[in-house]
Amino acid sequence: MVHLVTGATGAVGGSIVSQLLALGAKVRVVTRDHGKAPAGVEVVRGDFTKGELPAETFAGVRKVFVFPAMGGIDPFLAQVKRSDVEHLVLLSSLAAAMEHDRDKGSMSAEHHLAIEKAVQATGIPTTILRPGNFANNLLFWGHSIRAAGAVFAPYAKSAQAPIHEVDIAAVATLALTQRGHEGKTYAMTGPQALTRVEQLDAIGNAIGRKLRFQEISPEAFQQETSRYMPAPVVKMLLDYWSDTATKPEAVVPTAQELTGRSRSLTEWAKDHAAAFGAHSR
Repeated sequence: MVHLVTGATGAVGGSIVSQLLALGAKVRVVTRDHGKAPAGVEVVRGDFTKGELPAETFAGVRKVFVFPAMGGIDPFLAQVKRSDVEHLVLLSSLAAAMEHDRDKGSMSAEHHLAIEKAVQATGIPTTILRPGNFANNLLFWGHSIRAAGAVFAPYAKSAQAPIHEVDIAAVATLALTQRGHEGKTYAMTGPQALTRVEQLDAIGNAIGRKLRFQEISPEAFQQETSRYMPAPVVKMLLDYWSDTATKPEAVVPTAQELTGRSRSLTEWAKDHAAAFGAHSR
């Protein structure tokens, strides 16, 4: 049996590929850039959002990891329905649960809910993964940390539970390789809610630097980021940070419960220290 992985050049997809290969699974990936494909896999060149993949893409495939591409996946799903695929594992978002007012109408919730509905409409048994805030979002701080040893951002006391991409991938790999996860929806976060200052401290400890969190107003953040970030994204971030400043994000220990492990932000920061300019102690 072949496992087909879309989004394999991304952080979660790449980790899924590594974990599947470690289990001895046969893996096939779809990518527009053959040179970026992970080692040890079969590669199909193409853009899965356009649904123009060659027929051999699905040969022997029974399980598929579905990445929620912004370009849409309806054409891909049409091809999936014509194949012998028996199980889909979809990466979604905790925002799709609509548990908070901030999620209602947010770009993330609307996008991921639409993807979820499209996948479920195929009638193929599906496992939905709904991770919360990716720890990888902190890579946004990289330039400021390298250049100034500081982060300039609002809501210093806002507390979230960032999740390591490897833990998301571990749950996905479990669903792809073991029975009993069909029809399940798994919400998940990292193991601990940390203020944004504490998140920065974890990065500082990993790279051997004392870093500074310089709090700025939400208005200043909006003005600065509007030059390169869509307004709906800026609003979504500010709403999220504002909400979790008054009430820390709740921890959802799904990764720990299903896989026996949930990696801390300290571990994530060590794994990504080079992105922040790791400094010799």
